[in-house]
Amino acid sequence: MKRVLIIGGGPSGFTTAILAKNKNTEVKILERNSSSLKKLLMTGNGKCNYFNETYSISNYHSANIEKVGEFITEKNLLEVKNFFRFLGIVPKVKNGCYYPFSMQASTVKNALEEASKACGVEVINNCLVTEIHKKENGFSVICDEEEILCDVLVLACGSKACPKTGSDGMGYSFLKELGHTLVPPVPALVQLIGEGDYFKKWDGVRSEVSLKLLEDGKEISESYGEIQLTDYGLSGICVFDLSHEVSRGLLDGKKEVIQINFVPFAKDFSSWFDQYSREHSNKNIQDLLEGFLNFKLVSVILEKSSLSCSSLYSNLSKEEKRVLCQNLENFSVPIIGTKDFDSCQVCNGGVSLDEVSLSTMESLKIKDLYIVGELLDINGNCGGYNLTTCWISGLLAGKRIGEEHDSN
Repeated sequence: MKRVLIIGGGPSGFTTAILAKNKNTEVKILERNSSSLKKLLMTGNGKCNYFNETYSISNYHSANIEKVGEFITEKNLLEVKNFFRFLGIVPKVKNGCYYPFSMQASTVKNALEEASKACGVEVINNCLVTEIHKKENGFSVICDEEEILCDVLVLACGSKACPKTGSDGMGYSFLKELGHTLVPPVPALVQLIGEGDYFKKWDGVRSEVSLKLLEDGKEISESYGEIQLTDYGLSGICVFDLSHEVSRGLLDGKKEVIQINFVPFAKDFSSWFDQYSREHSNKNIQDLLEGFLNFKLVSVILEKSSLSCSSLYSNLSKEEKRVLCQNLENFSVPIIGTKDFDSCQVCNGGVSLDEVSLSTMESLKIKDLYIVGELLDINGNCGGYNLTTCWISGLLAGKRIGEEHDSN
């Protein structure tokens, strides 16, 4: 009987285990926490947006983005849907995003644990792996000073994102020791720290905006949605979806600037505002702006535009109007950093996709070593894309292991 050892009791680890287990395989999951799937319970604010059926590569990011198309395929997405049908999860679907109909992450957690238990997977909690050694036939894993031998090893121990859930980056260290190359991991889906003295004044404001990311003065990306203005800078899903590029750019010493359009509802804002001000000619500039913006934000914009709140728009000079419209449509926030790995949801970076078979998830450097989940150099936008990567990699690895060691 082949011994399969999976380090990490997260989504990719459990998926691999369920598919790998058969009468000819002994499958164990080693989980460092007292319970498994801890991070899964936090996803989607506890509602668990567990899947996204969109397979546009524009929703994914990697140093080898051309290879992601071999992994995010219609066939693999269908396999994920079938897997959740097997688990008995009834989905609630909105714009391609899948939630459990219960809108509780615990539904997914319980289904994975029950399925693994039913097929005979052993889960060992409170087991911190400290060493991995490649043997002539298989691997030696040291857990709490005890040696565990296996024929097949699966690394599913997560990235450096949100280490309080147990993913502190130890998997990266194991991979480097085993001879793999890493794209340096940086925080992704994370808040951005801005440069300026006005952030405390707009703290707590939420606004529907469109964003542009400028890198060394050149626009490289954009997003749209609700921004959250904070006492340190910027947050919100539309910010998170740009954060991997900001993190990577800052690491490379590039200048990162977010331009915010606070008035995306108007294609030609200057003309629209001229008409709006004429219709409300009795109102000062502060009252006009508070007709569609939060009063805290209005205060910041007027201050940055060097305008008095009591000014009438009709009395402003042409240049003053231009500066005001500029700050409403292209409010520039220089970014000097991101929140750290404690705050990010995922990482950008990980084991190079050139070193993994994207049809089986087996290492191209070491036979019988499989790498799944967040350890891979693939990360996605908000909306279930990152969990989709976990399910696909777990399914591919588990299926390969199970078939390879099934009875003839």
